[in-house]
Amino acid sequence: MKNIVSIVLGVIVLLIGIRWYMQQSAAKEAFDKHEALIVETNECLEMAEWNCAEKNVRMLLKETPDDQNLQLHLAGILFEQERYEDCIAYIQSRKFSHNDLDYLKQKSESLIREIETLGLERSMHFRVEFEGRPARKDIMEALAVLEVAYDSLCHLFDFHPENKMSLVLYESSQYQGVGPRPEWVGAVFDGKLRIPVNVMAYREIYRPMFFHELTHAFIRAMTRHHVPLWVNEGIAQVIDASRTGMARPDGEAPSIEALTTPFVNENNTGTAVKLYWYSQAMVERLLARNADLVHFRNFIQNMRTLGNEEALKKYYGVTAQQLLDEVR
Repeated sequence: MKNIVSIVLGVIVLLIGIRWYMQQSAAKEAFDKHEALIVETNECLEMAEWNCAEKNVRMLLKETPDDQNLQLHLAGILFEQERYEDCIAYIQSRKFSHNDLDYLKQKSESLIREIETLGLERSMHFRVEFEGRPARKDIMEALAVLEVAYDSLCHLFDFHPENKMSLVLYESSQYQGVGPRPEWVGAVFDGKLRIPVNVMAYREIYRPMFFHELTHAFIRAMTRHHVPLWVNEGIAQVIDASRTGMARPDGEAPSIEALTTPFVNENNTGTAVKLYWYSQAMVERLLARNADLVHFRNFIQNMRTLGNEEALKKYYGVTAQQLLDEVR
């Protein structure tokens, strides 16, 4: 009798053990599948493969429908796909508020208005949207210069952007981009290159301007994240060469903090000149250590995983503060 009881108990324990093992195996398999999905999603986002990213984010949202970070990602993906109406509708259906959602909604509404009201010309790598009736030769010249700049930057960085780029030639401030701009700001890049059409009368101005803003577009395409402003503006100025050789501005040098926050927030023209001069000088010091722009491309691409300071140390053996001290 005792043997039978022991056997029964043994079978029960074995069955419990098998059930526990199967539950653990299923849980591990689900966890591994979830982790693999996250890795793939991040890869899709980094490579700007928006269809893949959207599919994966929606799958993750089925698991955690209230995850606000995933919801922010999905709104951004819809925006990047230029599905502006879908982006607005999705944002309006959210039950929480966030500055990034407000920006995407405002920006989407602005871009819809632009699509409805601006003219359009295309080249191999660009689309030019224009306000009013600028001379056709100006539009064709803009496309020609952009294509030359595009080829030059592809060669310098050994990088070819996946997506077509947009230029807006504007007359009125409503097409200058979201948010107020200081008076000293002529052109901006906010996902589109935005340049006042009147500069097309001055070849010595618009050529370096196109190279400058297109460099920002390449930086965004290469990194998909925000690099420090002094790095972004510094390399754009090195490329456009319009300020190369300028004398150091008078007065105290800006702080690292000032050099890493958006320059367009600075209303004082003299201070803005300082920020640009020191940014270019710091990047020139980096390139003096290694002038290869493919090396520079690898440096900015690895800022996301290494962090800004660690990437500087790895690729150039210096910190931002040390660079600033060198150029003071």
